[in-house]
Amino acid sequence: MEHFRNIGLIGRLGSGQVVDTVRRLKRFLLDKGHTVILEDAVADLLPGHQLQVCTRMMMGEICDLVIVVGGDGSLLGAARALCRFDVPVLGVNRGGLGFLTDISPDELEERVGDVLTGKYLVESRFLLDAFVCRDDEHLGSSEALNDVVLHPGKSARMIEFELHVDGQFVYSQKSDGLIVATPTGSTAYSLSAGGPIMHPKLDAVVLVPMFPHTLSSRPIVVDGNSELRVRISKQNGIYPQVSCDGQVHIACAPGDTLIIRKKPQKLRLIHPLDHNFYSICRSKLGWSSRLTER
Repeated sequence: MEHFRNIGLIGRLGSGQVVDTVRRLKRFLLDKGHTVILEDAVADLLPGHQLQVCTRMMMGEICDLVIVVGGDGSLLGAARALCRFDVPVLGVNRGGLGFLTDISPDELEERVGDVLTGKYLVESRFLLDAFVCRDDEHLGSSEALNDVVLHPGKSARMIEFELHVDGQFVYSQKSDGLIVATPTGSTAYSLSAGGPIMHPKLDAVVLVPMFPHTLSSRPIVVDGNSELRVRISKQNGIYPQVSCDGQVHIACAPGDTLIIRKKPQKLRLIHPLDHNFYSICRSKLGWSSRLTER
């Protein structure tokens, strides 16, 4: 059991409900004797708080635990910044589906209290590093917890590209793009495009074509340690984009290469003791419950 003394709070901006929940959480943690540190963007919404304030990156260096109040998108952004510091992250759901932020505001004090007393599970979730290169020039990079997506941007035209996995040629394809998703991201954009649901413990990556111009293109699941290279054809008439978690965007040009590989650092995601992936799928995806005896 880890001792969480310094606890950082991150909240989604633009939501009164998030601010109210952060206030509740702040009072609860202070009453329990913990040191509360606010992310600078959230601190501006809590005048007179008299607490320590820091950037998200600094929070990773000084906190024993970071609590994110918002939706899955808020946790994705926090994960990309915090994974390199090995600080555990806990999510309080103030968004939509809540696959990652699994503590309900109605149970805030009870569930967070359990975590503070050592009643929790820790999951290790891997991220992807994405690099865009032109010849030998590095154009841009980012990381992704959910997915890296090659897409046409604002254009409605197809992209022609070539895929290599671990140096082996896989196929060339014309499509609206390619989704490269982690198990964490398999229930997000990848699922909408027809990709499989992967259990978070799997060490694998799924490659999902987006509206391919052939009936034989199907999602492919490859080893999580694979290096993927997507070479954009020089004959393309558009300048596509690479999006990481739908939040960070890198512009590409015909002839550029997208390189994707597993990030060395992992996210430590905290859940309540009764966390169950299949139960979450039943709840969030509308799966049927148990058969009833008649």
